[in-house]
Amino acid sequence: MNCQMRFYRGQDPRLVARRWFLGRCGVGLGTMALASLLGRDAARAAAGTAGKGEAPDPLAPRPQHHAPRATRVIYLFMAGAPSHLDLFDHKPTLAQWSGKLPPAELLKDYRAAFINPRSALLGPRFQFARHGASGADVSELLPHIASIADDLCFVRSMHTDAVNHAPAQILMLTGSTQFGRPSLGAWTLYGLGSESDQLPGFTVLSSANGTSGGASNWGSGFLPTLYAGTPFRSTGDPILYLSNPRGFDGATQRASLDALRRLNEMAIADAGDPEIAARIQSFEMAYRLQSSAPELMDLSPEPKHVLDLYGVDPAKPGFARNCLLARRLIERGVRFVQLFHEAWDQHGDLKNGLKRNCRDTDQASAALVKDLKARGLLDDTLVVWGGEFGRTPMVQGTDDGRDHHNRSYTVWLAGGGVKRGVTHGETDEFGFNVARDPVHVHDLNATILHLLGFDHTRLTYRFQGRDFRLTDVHGEVVKGILA
Repeated sequence: MNCQMRFYRGQDPRLVARRWFLGRCGVGLGTMALASLLGRDAARAAAGTAGKGEAPDPLAPRPQHHAPRATRVIYLFMAGAPSHLDLFDHKPTLAQWSGKLPPAELLKDYRAAFINPRSALLGPRFQFARHGASGADVSELLPHIASIADDLCFVRSMHTDAVNHAPAQILMLTGSTQFGRPSLGAWTLYGLGSESDQLPGFTVLSSANGTSGGASNWGSGFLPTLYAGTPFRSTGDPILYLSNPRGFDGATQRASLDALRRLNEMAIADAGDPEIAARIQSFEMAYRLQSSAPELMDLSPEPKHVLDLYGVDPAKPGFARNCLLARRLIERGVRFVQLFHEAWDQHGDLKNGLKRNCRDTDQASAALVKDLKARGLLDDTLVVWGGEFGRTPMVQGTDDGRDHHNRSYTVWLAGGGVKRGVTHGETDEFGFNVARDPVHVHDLNATILHLLGFDHTRLTYRFQGRDFRLTDVHGEVVKGILA
């Protein structure tokens, strides 16, 4: 059946739905008819015999391309774009030029999001100091992160293509500025499967203002829907409608689900549509979540010294509580935990905004790394901290704001096979352009997948006649940060 009949990780060759197959292939009618018959027979075989057996588990753990360094990811996404110039990338020259116009050559071919590029330069708003044996420069606003500098890998040479929040967030997390592509978490779950049968393999927690990119940041795109992230709420039921209505007991619910499963398995045997398997998994996961999710969200078993480490008030939702929940989630086998904290878009009131954001996130971010390390979980858990781009060295407004800046910014990583106590890359003396060892968004994602055991060029999914991947046709593993 030549190159049209190919299957990829997560696309079970036993489940070739006619509708699904026709949507992805341009072949002759005879070939299509044969494929349909083969698909039906294969699907029935997968169930054991026609009308008997269970649907295959699309979330079963699967082998990687090479030995992994990390088996799970916690991604602390600082949506809104933190200012690298005021937090991690100390520029004494910028301080000396503060209030002056930038050199003309610096602005060649530069296009800002909102400001006139010929705006005065604005020096760092806070003091920096070197920390740890690594001597990493960290702002005075981040004393807790500074205390773990020797456990962190700073990448100060990040750059991206997008200059506004929604497209930049979507690019960072899906590899494209277009809606409809699978997110990094979805690709991770698609490639690895799940180790937890009680909780979703990809879980999303939000604080502050949500995200500009919305659900696309954790969606499954054209992958089957069971690979999408599951958002957990901070108050009430962790997931909407998780609790049964009054008068609907557990026995009745279980009987209903069993009947529905039998009907869906009959549909799989007839059509082989992978979305039916996803539907079965969704119903069963929702049933199990009725007991596992409340247990997860109940922090009363956590000792006081752990709550104090994170700065958590168990009754108060927020970033600190979400960081502690992230640790609890990966302990229960969740593959990918995404935290969003959108509060970093300081076009004005920069000093106060950064103070507030760092107060809300610094202690808990560092506590997560410390807690994972103390429990022996950091070695195979990759923690990523960063936003969608950086901020301009030029001022926005009168004297206390910075515009979007996609030419350079900083992220940091910890655990999961990355070097500790190192800084990779650097920017020029104004923090404007990358001066050494540039790392594009695609490079970062290629590296994350590499640490999880995948060759990013081979983790693909065929859609509309083309093999798609997270890194599109780009991306190089950043070998300089690998332990």
